[in-house]
Amino acid sequence: MALYEHIFLARQDVTAQQVETMTEQFKGIIEANGGKVAKVEYWGVKSLAYRIKKNRKAHFSLLNIDAPSAAVAEMERQMSINEDILRVLTIRMEEHEEGPSAMMRKREDSDRDDRGGDRGDRRGGRPGGDSGRAPRPRRDDFANEGGQF
Repeated sequence: MALYEHIFLARQDVTAQQVETMTEQFKGIIEANGGKVAKVEYWGVKSLAYRIKKNRKAHFSLLNIDAPSAAVAEMERQMSINEDILRVLTIRMEEHEEGPSAMMRKREDSDRDDRGGDRGDRRGGRPGGDSGRAPRPRRDDFANEGGQF
């Protein structure tokens, strides 16, 4: 059997519970056709780069699949019939990635960054308030030289 990474986008109007139900339904199609789903990840609602079928946001879900191509084709056929599914992408892989996907790692990293920590002085100055630059000339400095400002 072949390994696949499958991502589908569901309309923003459906609930997370409905997306989970759809995922279980598609997982059942794969298992009924002799395959198995190794990993399921729900990435949440994300903004789209452009409108898809009048939607600006969508629910993103990832499935790592180990199944024959006929099972994946049947699942994609069922998804094309479903009005709540906006887009699908299936890629054949040499091997599945262990652990959480890049999207889940990104979410964990952003959860850890609480904007705390030592960021230093954000004004670009040196400790003690000296920026290391010469002072800016004032308007009166130019007026005495006969130049217009």
